[in-house]
Amino acid sequence: KDFVLDFITLEHQASVKNVLDSALDGRETANFEFSLYTKDRQLVYVLLNATPRRNVSGAVVGMIGVGQDMTICKQVEVEKALVTQELQTFIDTANAPIFGIDAHGLINEWNLKSASITGFLRDEVM
Repeated sequence: KDFVLDFITLEHQASVKNVLDSALDGRETANFEFSLYTKDRQLVYVLLNATPRRNVSGAVVGMIGVGQDMTICKQVEVEKALVTQELQTFIDTANAPIFGIDAHGLINEWNLKSASITGFLRDEVM
């Protein structure tokens, strides 16, 4: 079967083909991220190192890919983004003023209640 057409997600097919072609041209690629489908059509995220496979005389005869399953890491990233958005919504809509100050003393958070009691909008203080 064709690795790219049969196993790689449509959005990554061109870039995966480029990485494989590079390996077949003698160039290595490290830490390349892409997604593929399992037999039961589950999405898996892979971090790939692709290297040329050479015969005893040094001619490229194929490529070898060594991958690492990054699916759980990707899922954690998505969940973290959702939690971050939920936290931001909580901060923005809290019935108490919430503000943040960075290590330099500059405002880096200013919720709606802070704006309503001070009259300063978020854009004005940040």
